[in-house]
Amino acid sequence: MDEHILPENSGKKPVKPRTDEEKQAVLNRLKRIEGQVRGIQKMVEEDRYCVDVLIQISAINKALTKVGHNLMERHTHHCVSDAIKKGNGDEAIDELMKVVQQFSK
Repeated sequence: MDEHILPENSGKKPVKPRTDEEKQAVLNRLKRIEGQVRGIQKMVEEDRYCVDVLIQISAINKALTKVGHNLMERHTHHCVSDAIKKGNGDEAIDELMKVVQQFSK
């Protein structure tokens, strides 16, 4: 299995837990994306035109990228900022940069 697909469980918790509103917003986006993926599966089953399927795949990639950017922004503003204030900034920045590099592959 591709190592990039398996999530790493660091055991860490957010410095500032996500609010119920934030959680719901992310979950709603992910559920929409899940629905889009199911739609693509149906398109393939129905032998739809390749370009139409590719356009939908592109839309999903953009949606996932947006979710990722939002999570990275929140992480930077809360977790990385907090680590810098506590003197652990180098470690937090290194961790963030690894994620950014992984995210941009």
